[in-house]
Amino acid sequence: MRHGFSFSNRLTIIFSTLIFTCFSASSAQLSELTFYTESYPPANFEQNGEVTGYSVDILQAAANAVGQQIDMSQILLRPWPRSYRSVLTTNNTVLFSTTRTEHREHLFNWVGPITDIKVVVLARKSDNITITDPIEMGKYKIGVIRDDIGEQSLLELGIPRDSMQETTSVTTLAEQLLKERIDLLAYAEKAAFWWTSQAGLDSSEFEVVYVLTQGNLYFAFNRNIDRDVLKELQKGLDIIKTKDEDGRSVLDEILQSYR
Repeated sequence: MRHGFSFSNRLTIIFSTLIFTCFSASSAQLSELTFYTESYPPANFEQNGEVTGYSVDILQAAANAVGQQIDMSQILLRPWPRSYRSVLTTNNTVLFSTTRTEHREHLFNWVGPITDIKVVVLARKSDNITITDPIEMGKYKIGVIRDDIGEQSLLELGIPRDSMQETTSVTTLAEQLLKERIDLLAYAEKAAFWWTSQAGLDSSEFEVVYVLTQGNLYFAFNRNIDRDVLKELQKGLDIIKTKDEDGRSVLDEILQSYR
């Protein structure tokens, strides 16, 4: 059964859409874009052959809020390195959900934030590893996803690349950590534990030994994108963030449905 959020009965979005459609003459079309994502649950992942996750639902809700529609065929789930490079080099493309960092700031145009994120370093509890200074991680073998925020954060801290072991699968990294083929794993905390449990691995054997960064997730657009398209999606995102008289928003409800 697909987890997520149903938009059909949301009067908030419908009402906002009608108002916006009546007063907007913008020609920017989100339907002309290709959206790249990865398996990064619960933000975005594949379930029963369908791309889902809270960032997918938020993307569609934001588009609906400004009278536009994004078809599921526009959303491509690919390994992170491939998606990252595709959006860097191809016009009319978007990468999500993406942590906004100083390193990436001028590589993309940004719409968001969607929600927050904490990127950590995991170790086996049995090893009793303590990290007081980040440079200490250089003496360990660290599993990373290429071009992921975990890898980039380590590089920014001065950790040598030859201390890192790259792959495209967090499940593979978790297995390698359990089998003692790597000593540490750098990734988003929630996603790392989600993947571990989905693979049937015992996540209770891991512990957080260092917090690399805390930030926010965004939609990252190719630099050559029409700025009107950015404004459209940002406007839609702002609409679904609007709190009702009970202090809740459409975005809040979507996030809650994946907890």
